[in-house]
Amino acid sequence: RQLSQRPAEVLRPEAKGAERYPHIYTSTPAGNNGGALLSMFGSKYALPAGTVRNEFSDHEEITIPIAKAAVRRATEQPIAISDMDPLCQYTFRKYTSLNRIQSIIYPTAYKTNENILLSAPTGAGKTDVALLTILRTISQYCSPAPSELDWTDPSRKPEFTVAKSEFKIVYVAPMKALAAEVVEKYQSRLKWLGIQCRELTGDMQLTKAEVNATQIIVTTPEKWDVVTRKGSGDMELVDRVKLLIVDEIHLLNEDRGSVIETLIARTQRQVEARQTMIRLVGLSATLPNYVDVSGFLGVNPHKGLFYFDAGFRPVPLEQHFVGVHGKAGTQATTRLLNRVCYDRVSQLVAEGNQVMVFVHARKDTVNTAQALRELALADGMLDQFASPENTRQHAQLVARVGKSRNRELKDLFAQGFSIHHAGMLRSDRTLVEELFGKGLVRVLCCTSTLAWGVNLPAYAVVIKGTQVYNSQKGAFTDLSILDVLQIFGRAGRPQYETHGVGYILTTHDRLSHYVSAITMQHPIESRFASNLIDNLNAEISLGTVTNVEEGVAWLGYTYMYIRMQKNPSVYGLAADELADDPMLGQRRGEMIRNAARELSRLQMIVFDPVTGFMANKDLGRISSAYYLRHESVEAFNKAMRARMTEADAIAMLCVSKEFEQIRVRNTEEKELKQLLGSACCCDVKGGIDSTSGKTNVLLQANISRATLQDFALVSDSAYVAQNGSRIIRALFEIALSRNWGPAASVALSLSKSIEKQMWPFEHPLKQFPIPPGIMRHLDNGGNVLVDMERLYDMDSGELGALVRNQAFGSTLASYVSQLPRVEVSAEIAPITRGVLQVTMTVQAVFEWNDRMHGAAEAFWIWVEDADNTEIYHNENVLLRKRGYLEPKVSVFTIPVHEPLPTQIFIRAVSDRWIGAETVTAISFRHLMLPEHHETHTDLLDLQPLPVTALNDPCLEAICRQRFTHFNPVQTQIFHTLYRQPYNALVGAPTGSGKTIAAELAMWWAFREHPRKKVVYIAPLKALVKERVADWGERLTGPMGRTLVEMTGDVAPDPESIRQADIIITTPEKWDGVSRAWHAREYVQQVSLVIIDEIHLLGGDRGPILEVIVSRMNHIAAQTAQTVRVVGLSTALANARDLADWLGIAKVGLYNFRHSVRPVPLEIYIDGFPGRHYCPRMASMNRPAYRAIRMHSPQKPVIIFVSSRRQTRLTAQDLIAFCGMEDNPRHFLHMDDNEIEAVLERTDDPNLRLSLSFGIGMHHAGLTQNDRKICEQLFHDRKIQILIATSTLAWGVNLPAHLVILKGTEFYDAKSKGYVDFPLTDVLQMIGRAGRPQFDDRAVARIFVTDTKKEFYKKFLHESFPVESSLHKHLHEHINAEVAGGTITSAQDAVEYLSWTYLYRRLRQNPTYYGVEDSSERGVNAYLSKLVVECFGELERALCVTVDFDYAKGKVSVAPTPLGKIASQYYLSHTTMQIFATRLDSIDHANMFCDLLHLLSEAAEWAELPVRHNEDLLNRELERQVPFAIARGRVDYLSPHAKTNLLLQKHLVRGELPCSDYVTDTRTVLDSSIRILQAMVDIAAYKGRLECSLGIMELMQAIKQATMPTDSPLLQLDPDMSARDAQLVSTQKGRKLRCLGDLLVLSDSQLKSVFGPLHADPSTVERWCEGTRALPLLDVSVTPGFTMDGGSSKPQKPTSLNGLEPLTQYSITITLSHAPYKTLFKAPRMIKEVGQAYTPRFGKVQYEGWWAVLAQDTELLAVKRISMQGKSESTGVWANNGEVRAEGSKNAKKTESRTAKLMFITPETQGAYVLKLLVMSDAYLGLDQEYDVNITVGENQMTLSADASVISKEKLAEYQ
Repeated sequence: RQLSQRPAEVLRPEAKGAERYPHIYTSTPAGNNGGALLSMFGSKYALPAGTVRNEFSDHEEITIPIAKAAVRRATEQPIAISDMDPLCQYTFRKYTSLNRIQSIIYPTAYKTNENILLSAPTGAGKTDVALLTILRTISQYCSPAPSELDWTDPSRKPEFTVAKSEFKIVYVAPMKALAAEVVEKYQSRLKWLGIQCRELTGDMQLTKAEVNATQIIVTTPEKWDVVTRKGSGDMELVDRVKLLIVDEIHLLNEDRGSVIETLIARTQRQVEARQTMIRLVGLSATLPNYVDVSGFLGVNPHKGLFYFDAGFRPVPLEQHFVGVHGKAGTQATTRLLNRVCYDRVSQLVAEGNQVMVFVHARKDTVNTAQALRELALADGMLDQFASPENTRQHAQLVARVGKSRNRELKDLFAQGFSIHHAGMLRSDRTLVEELFGKGLVRVLCCTSTLAWGVNLPAYAVVIKGTQVYNSQKGAFTDLSILDVLQIFGRAGRPQYETHGVGYILTTHDRLSHYVSAITMQHPIESRFASNLIDNLNAEISLGTVTNVEEGVAWLGYTYMYIRMQKNPSVYGLAADELADDPMLGQRRGEMIRNAARELSRLQMIVFDPVTGFMANKDLGRISSAYYLRHESVEAFNKAMRARMTEADAIAMLCVSKEFEQIRVRNTEEKELKQLLGSACCCDVKGGIDSTSGKTNVLLQANISRATLQDFALVSDSAYVAQNGSRIIRALFEIALSRNWGPAASVALSLSKSIEKQMWPFEHPLKQFPIPPGIMRHLDNGGNVLVDMERLYDMDSGELGALVRNQAFGSTLASYVSQLPRVEVSAEIAPITRGVLQVTMTVQAVFEWNDRMHGAAEAFWIWVEDADNTEIYHNENVLLRKRGYLEPKVSVFTIPVHEPLPTQIFIRAVSDRWIGAETVTAISFRHLMLPEHHETHTDLLDLQPLPVTALNDPCLEAICRQRFTHFNPVQTQIFHTLYRQPYNALVGAPTGSGKTIAAELAMWWAFREHPRKKVVYIAPLKALVKERVADWGERLTGPMGRTLVEMTGDVAPDPESIRQADIIITTPEKWDGVSRAWHAREYVQQVSLVIIDEIHLLGGDRGPILEVIVSRMNHIAAQTAQTVRVVGLSTALANARDLADWLGIAKVGLYNFRHSVRPVPLEIYIDGFPGRHYCPRMASMNRPAYRAIRMHSPQKPVIIFVSSRRQTRLTAQDLIAFCGMEDNPRHFLHMDDNEIEAVLERTDDPNLRLSLSFGIGMHHAGLTQNDRKICEQLFHDRKIQILIATSTLAWGVNLPAHLVILKGTEFYDAKSKGYVDFPLTDVLQMIGRAGRPQFDDRAVARIFVTDTKKEFYKKFLHESFPVESSLHKHLHEHINAEVAGGTITSAQDAVEYLSWTYLYRRLRQNPTYYGVEDSSERGVNAYLSKLVVECFGELERALCVTVDFDYAKGKVSVAPTPLGKIASQYYLSHTTMQIFATRLDSIDHANMFCDLLHLLSEAAEWAELPVRHNEDLLNRELERQVPFAIARGRVDYLSPHAKTNLLLQKHLVRGELPCSDYVTDTRTVLDSSIRILQAMVDIAAYKGRLECSLGIMELMQAIKQATMPTDSPLLQLDPDMSARDAQLVSTQKGRKLRCLGDLLVLSDSQLKSVFGPLHADPSTVERWCEGTRALPLLDVSVTPGFTMDGGSSKPQKPTSLNGLEPLTQYSITITLSHAPYKTLFKAPRMIKEVGQAYTPRFGKVQYEGWWAVLAQDTELLAVKRISMQGKSESTGVWANNGEVRAEGSKNAKKTESRTAKLMFITPETQGAYVLKLLVMSDAYLGLDQEYDVNITVGENQMTLSADASVISKEKLAEYQ
């Protein structure tokens, strides 16, 4: 396929001349098919006609005449600027028309997206052609389109909006000087569009922000190669490139040509792989074999190939080539060159012309000018050179020359000569340019920088000599053809002359070289083979070549491949070889294999010669990233050791291949010896006579800032420093990858020394701009007089005194505080005897200064062994200005070996600053390793049990649907679970059939205790849903049992729970329910608790599981009934501890090994480098695709990723890789009609695209429907690949043959960074590999950060011990037990903890929990301390009261109402504290806003994820909502701020920016109701009536997604607009006062209200149904009972008159739904009685009412009355602060509810009016208010004689 795109002429040499291309413009008759005429041998082209050769005694001259101007074709039309669209017109506004070449190419360049090769003479305006292609790209991102804009007024610029972030344009220029010129030109031209053009070269680096803000990047080939090599870091940039312009592409045959080939081949492959459009434009001087080059660029020769010969030069050029006899560089030859040069220059000057003489060294400019002047003086011709003196201008310029400090300039100017080079002052260079431009200088001697940097033409140019010193090669080399063409381009001034003259004076031996090169006699060949090994390594590191076959394909994209077929002998091919293998597949394969073998030998890649497989290793990746040659790597492999001194490291660095060209010259020996003595601090091995010795001296001299005299040495030194800095960085990374601490430390130190030009032993403050005089007091010639530790302790006054300059003291103090430093602290916790978990905290302790520190400061942190040899762990910590003082916490594991070392070290070293280093020792003195006793159950070789062993036909039938025999694991545990009553723990790998174990235990329970309940607790909602769906379908029907789900999403009514046999729930829900076990009978009727995934005890939710088990045991003890506990888990390391805690003795513990799986599993762990998460994930996509093709080409595959975004990005890349296959849809296994039908049902556009390629996506951001479609298609094997987030591993049982875990970390909002998945999640995910009914083996590939590879290797094959985390989450659980009355003292709390798993582990692994003494006494002391600290926290949060009885040594604790509320509503104690303290400060004028803000402050929202870049979305959202988040500075990354915005957006029914926010809103709404209910209770407890009512209103608003200020009619229909509501309420002749007015209307009246307002009958129907869904409530109030103080019987007053003062009474309220007749159906969402109509809430809500009794502004009592199902006891808040549980025996039917409100009568006699408010919790505008009249007086009603009068003391106690 790749070859089909090449034109036939490229592939078949014999086809030459067979075809004529339309855009080949030549002045020679044979030009159309190949450029110049071929010579008779065919390997070389003939010289142009009219060429003259003259022989002289001491030189030879070849003159090539001016080329004939090309004849205009009839089809040529000049393009006037006014005929172009506004975009081009305004950009080219300074032109009137395009030139001839530009006009010819314009239709292709600007009107199409064709790839282009433009081969034209220098000066033909190629940069403007490139600009046309740039404008074409910009036009595609313009709004409006340029052709559609109506723009007629040229005085104002056209208005375009450009989507600048959508595209990037890359311009590759061969030299930095040219890059700078291009940037300047394009920046000025495109400034009006706001387009940014920037240079990205070795000299000009760009930050990531600058790259993002730049649209046109001008770079060099090497720099762009480095950028595109990285594959991960800059892929985002590379992906946006839409246009790649390569200037001077004829450089393919120079040394750097291989880089250009690599770039273009890489781009061509990217276009094919990613199916993106990248336009390629090649610009070059006239090329002989342009057809070959166009084929390489993928140009269509009939459309995009443009060739113009010398006849198109704007100013034709007469070329003279002069070769002098003699050896280059000798004095005789130099004199001869000067003489020949003088002859030509004097002749030109005599004719009245100006001449530029180009030389190649700065000092040569002066020498040549002086030599020419002396020759002219000797000839008596000096007057001819003098400048005219009769102008005023001349006098002014002479005056300026006189002021110059350049002696040679002043001296030469008088005779009409001048000089120009980069070493002169900028002002002098400008002056010379002006003098020459105005004709006052006749002869200008200059260096080639003038040809590149400044546009200063002359009639004639002379190149004197062609020997140029090349510092990279360390020798004199030929002047490059590119330079010659550029210099010749300066000959001839279009406005003055008809032609120009160019002379090149060289030695005779180089004459033919320049003649053939300049006249393009030789076709340009490829230099790719010379760098094949390094280029192949780069492609392997990039992941684009992974085997020999791909390598062969890659070579097919190169220019070398094209030329190998044209000119095989140059590339070492025999003629018959090409005939036998015309596509050269064999030859290319051989080249790739040879290169791969070499790379493998050097340990840079892994290469399997049999399969051809290739994969990169650290060494190869580093050498690719740092542009190292493979020869250098070979040298480093030999020389590098774990321990090295600075001298060793410098010596090793200097043997690098990059320095091999540096030559030792005799003239330099003296100066090098001086430098060796004065500037070298390290020994120079081998002396200065060798290349490495000279490099060593120059590198050390550069660090010492020594001054060099010799020009060549200066050049060499700059080259050594620039490359040394890069190579030493590579050596640092190599040392890190090998875990060599000392080598890494030395390499990093040297790297900083080279960059900063100072030695590590010099004073760190030298890095600041401190005057030398002051520095002398701190550092004397490298001897540090006052170290930094002393300086840190001094203030500015002391520092001023120290340096004897008080004024500088404060500046010095600021510099001292700005030196980057970090403090490192670490806590260690053993996980096993061989692995320690380290929690490291890095705290910055310096002051940030933008000028000194820039955008970020990086620190390398590594953990070393006691001998400072091996690195156990390393990471890079990046500090940014924002939040740099926040501690950075990192958790990692390191190996330890017994006997334990005394300590290990953590070293923190700044990446850039010398002397910024911290070493922290971690002592192992008090480290106690956990006991090692792994108990594994061996799998016995038993006969599999048939299902008949159940002895129950019903159960046998259930099992027989899926299997006939139990598997080996189930067979072994069958007897214990099904026949015996013991507690059990079954540990077995995922996929080994543990669900059957749960079913066996459940069947035992129903057999032994048929009337009791079974509770199944699963840690995730997804698992609960899976179990409910599975058991609901399979078990409940045949068994005749009922099942109920209890999660945050599903809240069944109490009656359903009481009736259910099986309760499936989450830990949190069961914890909340079982806290009130006294009042809930069904909790006491549980016979079996099954806890699935009990190994999650070690996770965040583990404490809840601990508490549940402890509580169930406590309930069993209290009720004298047994509760069987069965735990299911993966294989455990410390199963015995877990078994002891669960009360399992000899029988019941089964802990099988990981290898015990029904389907054997192969696990592969792949390490990936890269510090940054997103690029690292991107680099995993190709290996993932490769793994699918290798392990599972036809079978199902699941790829687990960490985020929703990653599912999309992974799918996109896999689709791109599919596009490169012959059948792109090979993952799709259904026909077109079927997939079309599926896509029509799919909502998500990204999912639609991926499904069409057989790739599904699964995450919480998709709709339920989309997820179900993916699950079903994958289950039915219609799609082969499913990309899912980790929740799928738990929630949906969809096994696959291959599981790929793409990355093991996820973004954690709380820590604002990436953290690792719990190991349990990783095991669960890989457990999805293997389908027992289909596979005999399964495969799991785990892609991890390379630093984590060893950790996963260890723990995926060994069990991971489960530790408790209860000690970190103790407060809520202790508070719940205090509120429930279980704990009344510290002793109770300690005893309570002794039942927990935590207690077991404290003894086994004391150091993990911070226990210093593991004895019984030490553990009890630790627990006591834990409990007392916990009590203190709870007391500060107002949840408990603590009483210390010091005499008895007892600590008592009692609950407060706030503590009870926290326990009842399952809220954090900190939330209670926030609400209790902040409710009093609520502003009544802004109550709704303040309460909304207060709700958002609840601690529960801290878990809400705030993802990457969501702070920007939050900032934008704030502009769209009614209330600002807060006054002052807002943290938009705060989960509380996000909660606030989501709630407000919900209230205003606004659009959310992305699907993640929709899911997050669901989460927020879910929790907001219970938090609001708790807020009501807190406000009631505090007696705050207005606040209570405000909170109730807020709940109504949230449930209805309506602001209180909006019309309540919006509740009738989720789609009703505010205008509709306005029209309904303001109809003529019918004014609605409130929502209640609608409820009492009949059906016909309702229709008459809505009908006239809306033409659509279905809408009117919906509004009517919505109205009928609202409750019409009847309220009745009767006197309740009062308690007689002397008797136990309650008394009932007959009325509320004549009540006793300060006595407790009650009123009874009855709520009932008023019946009304209607023919309207209930809205579809209402499924049961009592359900509220809340269509926008997203989750089923049940109707409830608050009955509020108030007197004036004081709240007396409140009770919430639920209308759901049958009533259950709920708390009553009276104004005495007590919670009373109301019995449920006399429960009424659904339609009516009764509640009792208790109140205390006032102290003063008289008549009072109490307010009874009946407030809805679901609807706005349906609240009711009643007056309750009472009188307080004497003897006006009959009560028993000893009626209770409440004393003041009693009242105080109540309150």
